[in-house]
Amino acid sequence: MEFPFDVDVLLPERITVLDQHLRPPARRPGTTTPARVDLQQQIMTIVDELGKASAKAQHLPAPITSASRMQSNRHVMYVLKDTSARPAGKGAIIGFLKVGYKKLFVLDDREAHNEVEPLCILDFYIHESLQRHGHGQELFQYMLQKERVEPHQLAIDRPSQKLLKFLNKHYNLETTVPQVNNFVIFEGFFAHQHRPPAPSLRATRHTGAAVIDPAPSAPVRKLPPKRAEGDIKPYSSSDREFLKVAMEPPWPLNRAPRRATPPVHPPPRSSSLGNSPERGPLRPFVPEQELLRSLRLCPPHSTARLLLSTDPGGSPTQRRRTR
Repeated sequence: MEFPFDVDVLLPERITVLDQHLRPPARRPGTTTPARVDLQQQIMTIVDELGKASAKAQHLPAPITSASRMQSNRHVMYVLKDTSARPAGKGAIIGFLKVGYKKLFVLDDREAHNEVEPLCILDFYIHESLQRHGHGQELFQYMLQKERVEPHQLAIDRPSQKLLKFLNKHYNLETTVPQVNNFVIFEGFFAHQHRPPAPSLRATRHTGAAVIDPAPSAPVRKLPPKRAEGDIKPYSSSDREFLKVAMEPPWPLNRAPRRATPPVHPPPRSSSLGNSPERGPLRPFVPEQELLRSLRLCPPHSTARLLLSTDPGGSPTQRRRTR
């Protein structure tokens, strides 16, 4: 892939490693560039054009590799340059490989979920005119040595059929572990992952602990000591009887509130300056005729009979008038 600027001067090495900063590598001594040339802008142009070519080759609706994506993620991009031919004296780019660490939830061979953060193959592209020349294996092997990983420890994001055939041909990666996401992992991915042993290996873990390397466990929280059985005192009968008896509050809190019926007409307002105390409801008014009738029916007291008998002027007529 050709560019309008000198790629050989911009990328002095055959394989250049670019990070999220997209800074140009150190130039070889003796090479000079114009002062106004923005080298970082040229690198961003290379990344954008390589991403578009990769998306077109994989029939993707939009590029998954661009300069803006590189700057917003902590990914690493390996760019392979053609050093044999210099068309128009400006050099050319053969392809690139983009990798990065991602936190994933993957299934193992026992269909158990595992949270891992492996190195992932995110994008891989070799120009169509230079494929099947060993450039892809050269770039991939350089990445493995640089990152210090094995091929079976990688997770591939939505690999194409060409990439799967490439991994099977050069690294014997054929058997995959089924996943529920877009990432593909191969058999042996969990060989170096710390995970709990299988139920059949629990006995061998305790007997031959020196053979198995268990995963570091979290610090155990110390629980308070358990109280003895004698210290636990159940509810006694006296306690239950005490709970049943309700203590009477002191006067006047022990008086039940009386519900006063609201009067039909509001009471007259007091003419005094202060407020008069509230009084309870008065007894109903008894007519005079009923009061006299009740007095006639009431038998006289013994003391009253004695006074009437000893009173000289106590004639029946006088008593009637007095009554």
